[in-house]
Amino acid sequence: MACTFIACKQEADSNEVLFVCTHGAARSPIAAAYFNKLAKENDLNFHAVFRGTEPNKELTKETVGGLTDDGFEINKWKPEKVSAQDVEKAYKIVTFDCAVPPIKPSTFKEEWNGTPSISKDYNVARNVIKENVEELIESLKEE
Repeated sequence: MACTFIACKQEADSNEVLFVCTHGAARSPIAAAYFNKLAKENDLNFHAVFRGTEPNKELTKETVGGLTDDGFEINKWKPEKVSAQDVEKAYKIVTFDCAVPPIKPSTFKEEWNGTPSISKDYNVARNVIKENVEELIESLKEE
């Protein structure tokens, strides 16, 4: 069976959404957790990863407590430094008050700056992040 150029191109397209915050320990893991949950519930062929520009050694205690209380299994989650490869392979990049230079001009990038602090009030911050994730899921459903 022959493979047309367009079909091959579509199969090679990334389905990864990259969430990046400074420490990779609070906002981006929460966004990735909710994105993956909602993508699965909506039968979207996308998945999320989280990274940090200056990653902590572990998730913040507020993030661990909040995500665990929200029903997520996060025992092995660890912040990692965002790499050029992460940026290159991402279908979409979402940043929280930090900069990730686009490596390719076609990279879709959103900035969710000003999200409330996780350490001040997990629930308030989580709700803002979750609302943004829900909007992102809706836009991906429309594509």
